[in-house]
Amino acid sequence: MLIPVSFLRLPCWRKAIYALMLLPMLASTLPNTDVTARTPRVRRFAFEYQTTVPALPATARELDVWLPVPHTDPSQEIGELEVDSPLPYEMLAAPYGNRVLHLKVKAPQAAGFTVAMRFQVTRREHLNPAVAAGNATARKATTEPLDPNMQRWLAADGLVPLDDSIRRWARQVVTEAKAQTELDKARAIYNHVVATVKYDKTGQGWGRGDIYYACDERRGNCTDFHALFIGYCRALGIPARFSIGFPLPAERGQGEVKGYHCWAEFYTAATGWVPIDASEAAKNPAQREYFFGAHDENRVEFTRGRDLTLAPRQQAGPLNYFIYPYAELDGQPYTGLTNQFRYQDRTKK
Repeated sequence: MLIPVSFLRLPCWRKAIYALMLLPMLASTLPNTDVTARTPRVRRFAFEYQTTVPALPATARELDVWLPVPHTDPSQEIGELEVDSPLPYEMLAAPYGNRVLHLKVKAPQAAGFTVAMRFQVTRREHLNPAVAAGNATARKATTEPLDPNMQRWLAADGLVPLDDSIRRWARQVVTEAKAQTELDKARAIYNHVVATVKYDKTGQGWGRGDIYYACDERRGNCTDFHALFIGYCRALGIPARFSIGFPLPAERGQGEVKGYHCWAEFYTAATGWVPIDASEAAKNPAQREYFFGAHDENRVEFTRGRDLTLAPRQQAGPLNYFIYPYAELDGQPYTGLTNQFRYQDRTKK
């Protein structure tokens, strides 16, 4: 479906109205993917996360380095985690169920060093069959404990404010879609984001998860797509949470992963947590229905949430999100690290 160039010049609220006019046409193009009749797919692979600290100035006094550590949850199991480090380190719990590996180096050595984490992953396709089947009464409430951070998933982020403009635009989206239930409202927001935002990493400003950038420019990467989705959901009182990790190509094998991927979930009492991936849906229109209610197995999650405080607490402000190593040299952010991420499938299927 082509969107005219003139659309990009419209103010944000007019873009929302225009997009909603397209929703009936969009819905007619979506495949009816029923995931209730099959077992979720599973992928097993090894993953290596490596960062190298270069030689530091002789005047440096103290270096702190934090690496995100993947966690086990209902969609993935992390096992056989090994750390290769020439220096002592500690593993610590951080907010929202996250984990970090932390190194503190006093009087840093002139020579650089490398730290590597290696672990095994069993990643399961995350499906919400009740949503995919259109049957919100099918939720198995007893299998899903309540998230203790639920109030956090209703609050603003630094780059996702919940101001009067965001609330007004979110209400316009659901009103034009005639959405009544929370599930219908979330679907209207998802359809709106997928229909009106383009996956485009050109120019400046993309990749920060800035809801106003996403609303004004209608383009960006996964962080921008999900800032818009999460912000609109929260503005309507629907809890929504952000997760980030790495994508794997669908083809089995081995190789280097060049960059991160992020995704989202929203919560209703009728369905529990519902996975969505708006940026993948925008890139692949044939999968738009699938990615409302599912995350594929070709990924590994590292951290959840934004505006993150690490453990021990960093001296600079909260991190916008945490997927690459973060370092502070003498209390100031340090960006001299180089990273490499690799995977190897354990089976061909």
